[in-house]
Amino acid sequence: MNSASELRLDLVSNDWVVIATGRGKRPETFAKHKRAKEMILEKDCPFCQTKILEEQGIKLRHDKPDGSWSLLVVDNKYPAFSKGEEPNERTEGPNKAMNGLGFHEVIVTRDHKKQMAQFSKEEIREVIDAYQSRYLDLMKEKFIKYISIFHNHKKEAGATVAHPHSQLIAIPVMDPDLRGSLEGAEMYYQKNRKCVYCAMIDWDIKDGQRVVYENDKFIVLCPFASQVSFEVRIYPKEHSAYFEKMSEEEKDFFTDAFRVALNKIYQGLNDPAYNFYFHTAPLDSGSYKHYHWHLIILPKTAVWAGFELGTGIEISTIEPEKAAEFLKKQ
Repeated sequence: MNSASELRLDLVSNDWVVIATGRGKRPETFAKHKRAKEMILEKDCPFCQTKILEEQGIKLRHDKPDGSWSLLVVDNKYPAFSKGEEPNERTEGPNKAMNGLGFHEVIVTRDHKKQMAQFSKEEIREVIDAYQSRYLDLMKEKFIKYISIFHNHKKEAGATVAHPHSQLIAIPVMDPDLRGSLEGAEMYYQKNRKCVYCAMIDWDIKDGQRVVYENDKFIVLCPFASQVSFEVRIYPKEHSAYFEKMSEEEKDFFTDAFRVALNKIYQGLNDPAYNFYFHTAPLDSGSYKHYHWHLIILPKTAVWAGFELGTGIEISTIEPEKAAEFLKKQ
């Protein structure tokens, strides 16, 4: 790039992002940031107390050979959505509302300090199996339209408990971010008769600059129009709209790609705070041949200020090409 910045268009959302290289830094400088240590003793950690977790209601339990548990899925003690029979929509003047029915679960791994970037393949696979198992169970609930699976690592990313855990929230409405992605993907498909994600993946494989890692089934890359510095996405190479339909073989390859991606971010950026979440087709009878499920990992490398909040346009201070090159070496 010759100028101080470049605007890049996200082909799915049709939103612009700014790659502000004039304000940028070398990739190595992100690893030098001081990371706050979160010191919470196991005796004070609610996720280390098996009895407390059992009281919350165990939905899924994975045991070790010695009989102790390695993973538990339980109801969130402080749920954002509560269980019920049927959402009750109502109007208040020109406004609409409904009771906040849904499901809010926590996927807890046993080790108090060992985060997912340090997991073995077997441990990552165990978590992926739990995600899929709970997804398949909750999608049977008649009023659920979308299930969000996400993970917040460290306080800066929204984690209120330091003990490694993921969350799953099943809700009766569509995720607005996903709705925008579905609409954008459908517009591209109608115009080009091809999945926009497949088109981007094909180009990235051919171009090579933003590919961080790939195996036979999945690709890890820094997207052309990255929302933040070092954003990473994992896509299945073969077109698929539904995360929950992954086969056992595909889960093996996804586990490999996911573990590599997390480890490269952990090593390269000195264990930054991050969020990751899945985008997959919603739970309705619609046809989503234009959509392509994926996982998004967003390291906390910057804080939104007035411009970002006022315009909704993200500013990234490092080119995705340089980010990918740096992560690939880790």
